[in-house]
Amino acid sequence: MLGTGLKEDDYMSKQWWIVGLIVVAMVAGAVALVKNSPDSYGVAVGKQAPDFRVMNLTTGDSISLREHYAGQVTLVNIWATWCAPCREEMPSMEAAYKELAPRGFKVAAVSIDEDDPEAVKAFAASFGLTFDILQDRSGLIQRDYQTTGVPESFLLDREGRIVKRIMGAHDWSAKLNRDLIERLLEQQS
Repeated sequence: MLGTGLKEDDYMSKQWWIVGLIVVAMVAGAVALVKNSPDSYGVAVGKQAPDFRVMNLTTGDSISLREHYAGQVTLVNIWATWCAPCREEMPSMEAAYKELAPRGFKVAAVSIDEDDPEAVKAFAASFGLTFDILQDRSGLIQRDYQTTGVPESFLLDREGRIVKRIMGAHDWSAKLNRDLIERLLEQQS
């Protein structure tokens, strides 16, 4: 008998019980870390694009990527009004959109500006942009999409999988990009 009044077998049984609880807690913690790690929702080509909620500046509604663009070939572009490469890229996105929108191509241009939405709308109007202008004033989309700066673009297929990821300004109206988008538009979901 030990000094606590417990038999040695009871003492050892309680120790193993505590060790078992610690092991279970550690395994549960490891599973949670793996499940919630960036790679599990990832932004790699071939993976499902992360969902997000942003404000549609045309309607004032909060929209979800998955709900609003479900079944559509979509270019998600993360940008800002103060970004010179973003300004450079916008005309090519508009050209690609005008050409391919009748076939179902969508552009979700998400501004990360913290400014009033009116400043973002004025920017879009100055470029004559007709695709969806969205805003995430919180900047959470940058975390969800693991961006390194702006602009950063993600071309999604009809299933919402990332087909192409581009960091920096890109000519979306170039033949190579139009051909890729057309191939995606031809695929049925």
